[in-house]
Amino acid sequence: MNVYADSSFLISSYVQDSHVAELVERISSHPTVWITPLHKSETAHGIYLHIFYKKLSPDTAARAWNVFLQDCAAGIWRSVNLPERTWDTSMALARKHGPSLGVRTLDSLHVACALELKAQRFWTFDERQARLAKAVGLKTSL
Repeated sequence: MNVYADSSFLISSYVQDSHVAELVERISSHPTVWITPLHKSETAHGIYLHIFYKKLSPDTAARAWNVFLQDCAAGIWRSVNLPERTWDTSMALARKHGPSLGVRTLDSLHVACALELKAQRFWTFDERQARLAKAVGLKTSL
């Protein structure tokens, strides 16, 4: 099974938040989960933002980031480039779904990547992204 997981899913893998039980259940099916440079940047921001909110110490955040990098190097996440048409698809999603769903740029970029990569599933803990993914026919659960 090929899965596109957005950054909220990846970050939850490293900061042990309230989504950990669902995350473990989903990962237990051993899917191929793609990540792009967008994911890597967002994961860095997400982990280190936890310091700002006093949810992680700097040392704990650094350890989480290092584990993420080790997992990337080990192939836990399948690294791919942003598909060529990601930006065009993202803009089309904004025009079509922005007025009714209130999607943000990152929402449409993640969903556009999933569409362009022809993902079989879209995993997110972000309700707005889940609504957009469902609106374009992506399966958002196991």
